[in-house]
Amino acid sequence: FQDHRPEPRLQPGITQLPELVHVAIAFEGANYADKDMFSFAVLNTLLGGGGSFSAGGPGKGMYSRLYTNVLNRKHWMFSSAAFNHSYADAGLFAIHSSAHPSEAKDLVKVITNEYTRLISEPFHEVEVARAKKQTQSMLMMNLESRVVRFEDIGRQILGLGFHKSAQELYESIEAVTSDDLRRISEKMLSSKLSVAAIGNLENFPSYEEIQKLLIKKSFTSKFFARS
Repeated sequence: FQDHRPEPRLQPGITQLPELVHVAIAFEGANYADKDMFSFAVLNTLLGGGGSFSAGGPGKGMYSRLYTNVLNRKHWMFSSAAFNHSYADAGLFAIHSSAHPSEAKDLVKVITNEYTRLISEPFHEVEVARAKKQTQSMLMMNLESRVVRFEDIGRQILGLGFHKSAQELYESIEAVTSDDLRRISEKMLSSKLSVAAIGNLENFPSYEEIQKLLIKKSFTSKFFARS
């Protein structure tokens, strides 16, 4: 037997890193069988985010926390958005952001601050209601597609062993409260930190520094919240 595939060739050269530093700071979320999955979905919408040059109205998340607190105030931030993924045995909740390499340390401080605000400041009923309605709207609009509906049925049967109707999913989102968001935020921030970054990382803080920053801010937030 002769292998006719071409041999790999080494082509030395300069590795082209992206112009910006891209960072994802993540914690453990909820698996897709956990009832807290719906609370994490609402929290994801509440944080929202996007790009600094995004256009749109309230329906596109322009009133979300990462827009109002980060992108609208930090002109040097190119993007900042939360994302939430649920798997069979665990979940992943993260905030992905980008900025110029010289702003890497400040970027991390801004994002860790948004995480600790989840447990140091109350969730306002208006923002919670808005996040729930937006999550429900996205759900219903996606399920208008027959292909998406079939995929959803198959995914639920394979993953859960049963299927929840659109109405049941809608009601599960509606049942999420501010207390639920506070509870899952505390649980999330007590899980193990995960960090991924790409770009020029000369000014990027170490994992230990990010961990200490979160612990310090979380302790300070809880202290003043109880005072």
